[in-house]
Amino acid sequence: MRVVSGSARGRKLKEPSGTAIMPSSAKVKESIFNIVQFGIEGRRVLDLFAGTGQLGIEALSRGAGSAVFVDSSPEALRLVRANLEICGFSGAAEVRLRDAMKYVEGPETFDLIFVDPPYGTPLAGETLAKIYEFDKLNENGIIICEVPAERAPPVLFPPYGLLREYKYGGVKILKYGKADCARSG
Repeated sequence: MRVVSGSARGRKLKEPSGTAIMPSSAKVKESIFNIVQFGIEGRRVLDLFAGTGQLGIEALSRGAGSAVFVDSSPEALRLVRANLEICGFSGAAEVRLRDAMKYVEGPETFDLIFVDPPYGTPLAGETLAKIYEFDKLNENGIIICEVPAERAPPVLFPPYGLLREYKYGGVKILKYGKADCARSG
């Protein structure tokens, strides 16, 4: 598992032992960043269900201004901290040991939110509903959500909207936006 592009390009990230933390595949990660490539520079990023932190770290490498990594697993957050250190991004990041659903009830808002919950759970839809309920996305912001390919995309209401779906084997990437972004597709 490596950083694909940007200032930390090629840096090898620490990977989890066992199967409790399942990072996105290299192909899916590359596809995600092809989808958001022009929406990263200077942005405030939230990496929910952070796991190894690879999505938020890739965003920082590509010019995001800051990132918050949230996971309920102490083991996952040890990996996130180690990977931030490897890439030199500790100063641009906050690492929070919290339940993702509870975290989004707080006051902070973001420009780019990654939602990559454990497979086989209803957490993707529930988390998106909480993001909508607590209006966590800044104007023209983007949410990227990874779900199993067979799952129908969760519906959000204006000013949030589904912009596009992408399918990669057994994985579906959902791109949601807010306001002007949601209207322009």
